[in-house]
Amino acid sequence: MNPTQISKTSSDNKVDLNALSQTALVIRRDIIKMLGVAGSGHPGGSLSCTDILTLLYFHFLKHDPKNPKWDNRDRLIFSKGHGCPALYSALARAGYFDPKMLLTLRQMESPLQGHPDVRRLAGIEASTGSLGQGLSIGVGCALAARLDKKDFKTYVIISDGELNEGQIWEAAAFASFHKLANLITILDYNKYQLSGTTKEILDMEPVAAKWQAFGFETKEINGHDLKELYEAIDWTLHASSKPRIIIAHTIKGKGVSFMENNNHFHGVANTKDETARALKELGENDAEIQKILGMIQ
Repeated sequence: MNPTQISKTSSDNKVDLNALSQTALVIRRDIIKMLGVAGSGHPGGSLSCTDILTLLYFHFLKHDPKNPKWDNRDRLIFSKGHGCPALYSALARAGYFDPKMLLTLRQMESPLQGHPDVRRLAGIEASTGSLGQGLSIGVGCALAARLDKKDFKTYVIISDGELNEGQIWEAAAFASFHKLANLITILDYNKYQLSGTTKEILDMEPVAAKWQAFGFETKEINGHDLKELYEAIDWTLHASSKPRIIIAHTIKGKGVSFMENNNHFHGVANTKDETARALKELGENDAEIQKILGMIQ
């Protein structure tokens, strides 16, 4: 499967987990190709959040690629901006731009920069990558929806390393105090950050209890089980007076055996040989693999 565009299904319809699994596979292939050709970037954290983005863009999010500034669209704030290859692929496959552009990642003049830039690419809601700021931006969007009497939801995807940032907890306190039930936070909890494990650097456990203490309703799931993800996101849409967080336990580098739980691939792109191995594991056809390898120096 190598579509140029994958259609979104309405969250009102029965979820097709098999189709979503295939979409996630396409996105994982895109990530490996983009980073291999670019020669730089962050594979591990891109692969860990792929399934989360797949459920959002291809089932739950209320959005329109042909009208990206639609007033009543759901907002998705991608706080862990270094994982943007996954976000770019999801946007391209949802129809925001031609997927051929994905292979321009990190090139001069490309809108696909190393971190998302709201000024350069349709579908990006906020320039992110300065870690810890995304939840505050999401709080602003959720509060604006209330003030403007809009019914859109604001989703914020944060990384576990960001839990070290005080700004996250300031935003959490504000969201709870103001009962921003239209704010949905998803934690990509892959247990690693830049220079080691989260447990070694600043252990934030018990994570769920901390969010509960800040007034959030919490749900812990396997962040790669599409059925669990579907049920968890669906849970956030039911009436509540509190903001909610999904604590999605994920695997850094998910889908590529030699990248899984290997923090070398936090911010080091796959080499030419590693690109071939990864794409083979992900079931890409030989002709496509050879084309991509021909683009890598």
